[in-house]
Amino acid sequence: MQLGVKEREFLQQHHTAAMITLKPDGMPHAVRVGVALVDSKLWSSGTRDRVRTRNLQRDPRAVLFVFEQGFAALTLDTVVRILDGPDVPAQSVRLFHEMQRGLTPHPSGQNLMWYGKELTPTEFESAMRAEGRVIYEFDVQRTYGLLQGR
Repeated sequence: MQLGVKEREFLQQHHTAAMITLKPDGMPHAVRVGVALVDSKLWSSGTRDRVRTRNLQRDPRAVLFVFEQGFAALTLDTVVRILDGPDVPAQSVRLFHEMQRGLTPHPSGQNLMWYGKELTPTEFESAMRAEGRVIYEFDVQRTYGLLQGR
């Protein structure tokens, strides 16, 4: 499904979301995540050993609830593809640049903030490799929500 203009604008401005996956017994598992559009693809970051990664390996369905501080929110029913390979550290730099755009204080130049420290892209890639990072790529099946003023 292609996202509409309103949904894309909302996702470009709001990066805070709840991600809901399904546990083996069918019970929902919710976590707070950051999301961003990168080259028209909706991405989030995780690690190989996270509960949500194991849940997605078993059942790739997930719901994202993207929200702002007000009442506007966008819910996305998705199917997730886990990106895991040698390109993930460099892809993570792109993802986190999008998520950190507009933050105050913003890191200088092309650097990124990670656990309160400013890292160069090379240092950031090393951190992503060391943590066993993966990227969740969301194939949006359906959207709904309250996009005020949009």
